[in-house]
Amino acid sequence: MKSYDPQMHTAEHILNQTMVRMFGCERSFSNHIEKKKSKCDYHFNRPLDLYEELELVKKVNEVISQNLEVKEYFLTLAEASEKFNLSRLPEGSGDEVRIVTVGDYDACPCIGPHVKNSSEIGVFQLVSTSHEDGILRVRFKLSE
Repeated sequence: MKSYDPQMHTAEHILNQTMVRMFGCERSFSNHIEKKKSKCDYHFNRPLDLYEELELVKKVNEVISQNLEVKEYFLTLAEASEKFNLSRLPEGSGDEVRIVTVGDYDACPCIGPHVKNSSEIGVFQLVSTSHEDGILRVRFKLSE
C-alpha cells in the first residue's frame, strides 16, 4: 500500500468531488499523494483559467472548513459496483469494499488513511495546473 499522508489524502477526496461538481468530469484517474506536495490527473478537454483555479481553491477550502466527519463503512463487492466505479480496485481485493465518506460531500472506495474530521486538513493551496494531451494536472499542497 502506498504511504499516504492522512491530511493530504483526505484533501484529495475533497478535490476530486469538487472537480466532479464544478466541471462534470470524472474523479482523477491518476494521482501522487505526498505530505509536501501532491498531484491529481483528470481527463479534461482544456486548461483551467485563473478564475476557475481561484474558484476551485475557494470551494475546496469551504468544504474543509465545514468540519466534516470522515468515516468508513463496508459494502459487498456487488453493492459497491452498483454505486461506484471500481475500475481502479486491485485484482483479488476480496468480497468487501471499504467506502470512505467526507460528511455528505464525498464517498468513494479507498484503502488509504484519512483524518477523522476535515478540520484536521489545513488550508488547501493550488501550486499549479497544466493541460497536455487531454489531461489536466492539478498540483496542490496544504498549509497550517
